[in-house]
Amino acid sequence: MTRRKRPTTLPEALPGLGRILRRFWPYLRKHLLLIAGAMLALFASIGARLLEPWPLKFVIDRVVVDAPAGGASGWAWVDGLDPMTLLTYAALAMLLIVAARGVGSYLSTISFALVGNKVLTEVREDLYRHLQRLSLGFHHKAKTGDLTIRIIGDIGMLKETTVTAILPLLANVLVLGGMVGIMLWLNWQLALIALLPMPLLWLTSVKVGRRIQEVSRKQRQREGAMASTAAESMTAIRDIQALSLEKTFEKAFTSESRKSLKEGVKAKRLAAGLERTVDVLIGLSSALVLWFGARLVLAGALTPGDLIVFLAYLKNIFRPIREFAKYTGRLAKATAAGERVVDLLEQTAEIQDLPNARPAPPFVGAVQFDQVSFAYEPGQPVLNQIDLCVAPGERVAVVGPSGMGKSTLVSLLLRLHDPREGRVLVDGVDIREYRLDSLRAQISIVLSDSLLFAASVRDNIGYGAPDASTEQIERAARLANAHAFITALPNGYDTLLGERGVTLSSGQRQRIAIARAALRRGPILILDEPTSGLDRDNERAVIEALENLSRGRTVLMITHDLELAARADRILYLEAGGLSEQGAHAELLGRGGRYAALFRARAEQPRPSPVPETSNAVES
Repeated sequence: MTRRKRPTTLPEALPGLGRILRRFWPYLRKHLLLIAGAMLALFASIGARLLEPWPLKFVIDRVVVDAPAGGASGWAWVDGLDPMTLLTYAALAMLLIVAARGVGSYLSTISFALVGNKVLTEVREDLYRHLQRLSLGFHHKAKTGDLTIRIIGDIGMLKETTVTAILPLLANVLVLGGMVGIMLWLNWQLALIALLPMPLLWLTSVKVGRRIQEVSRKQRQREGAMASTAAESMTAIRDIQALSLEKTFEKAFTSESRKSLKEGVKAKRLAAGLERTVDVLIGLSSALVLWFGARLVLAGALTPGDLIVFLAYLKNIFRPIREFAKYTGRLAKATAAGERVVDLLEQTAEIQDLPNARPAPPFVGAVQFDQVSFAYEPGQPVLNQIDLCVAPGERVAVVGPSGMGKSTLVSLLLRLHDPREGRVLVDGVDIREYRLDSLRAQISIVLSDSLLFAASVRDNIGYGAPDASTEQIERAARLANAHAFITALPNGYDTLLGERGVTLSSGQRQRIAIARAALRRGPILILDEPTSGLDRDNERAVIEALENLSRGRTVLMITHDLELAARADRILYLEAGGLSEQGAHAELLGRGGRYAALFRARAEQPRPSPVPETSNAVES
């Protein structure tokens, strides 16, 4: 996965924020009405906050001090009220203002939270959908745990930050603008004195914020590394325990966890130091305003109520910077999280439908590889100039040494990869002319370790054809020699399987996979080491199921089991990226080539019998 250079300064971060907003704009556009309502509620809340100290100003000027400096307040309707009436009105106004602020704040918070949750839920769904369609080349390089963190953790952090950081900061910045404007209107000289610490506050916040941002990004990377280690170890827990690797993985996980802790503590320490610096500078500003403001009141240039408004505003005027100090770490993490999400969304699938791709018609099953070459890495060919024609209904076995491109060959037929040179054709048409979903829907596949999901047996079989009826599922299970052991399970077809089917033996898992392939009814069947690791009894049951499954289909079977390969109509010997031999079993033995030598060598060796697996299921 291509890594972008992460910004280390605030100006560098702004393009990243702009990039996130541009990428999320199509999602936001769907909710413009709700956003407009949220903004109206926010403005109402801000207006109430600006008005909050004014009832107190009028009480101080017209009730407590009896008459304002200069003889009149400049508010004719205020000067015309007797003190007790003004006091009553001021008390009611304060109550209404606080209520309006509370209602506006509540509505804006709820509305923005609703927008954030809707938008980011859609982003998460699109991100998951996008990951499902990215090519195998991407997934081979990516770490599963890190991808999981991006789908769950990064999106979750964006959701939280929308409400707990971005909204308060937006409100406080608007409040700052309003309060500065009113202070300049009341007395511009005192307003400038009040704002003297502002440049120093901003420079300090930017400097420390940059360090917090970098530390937060490193912490997020540590969390992704921890998730990758945890996902890898949980997926391979059987091998880890068998090889006594628990301490090795514990050490790797603990190392990343301690580094994450260190980065987290550092970020908190920086944020706490910034907050205290802000508090000190706010105290300095308040002292200056109090000293100069009191002198202006004594000189008659300012009313006591105006000074009260100044001091009240001063508590809030630096709040955006204080909040910046408080939420810098969270915002930095959110920015990093957003960039990680956008990075994934901007990944382009190597394998995708061409602009003029069309749905594939029902296949007859003729398969052709026309001068096909392929390499995972430039200069390291896996397949070289493969020419192969498979007739409809023909069963072809592909054998040869490990790592010679056998699995790669069939993956090209599924368009998991595209050839670097040449074409793969079905019924005489390049498969790239068909839509991926319509191509793969007509190809059934059984792997050596077929994936079963943490769902019922019925659902696991039904994934082969989501619209299949109960009768069709049971018919497929019978064809796969699986019906007997399934009905012996505690809840039959409704028995829930453990993750990856761990509650079943290898033979049972394989027969459920065969039933799934049978249900798909694709005219082309791919078998990739379908009997690998099975004991004799399970192998016989699986081979019988495969014979049932193969009838009337074009079969490409990869296998190291030469006895199984001998059942095929034709055998291909793949070596060094090319087809060195091909023909029927008896024909190849008669030639005395590489296949014959391998077959005789295997025949002279005693065949090991894998130890039958124990499981919680009843083996048939």
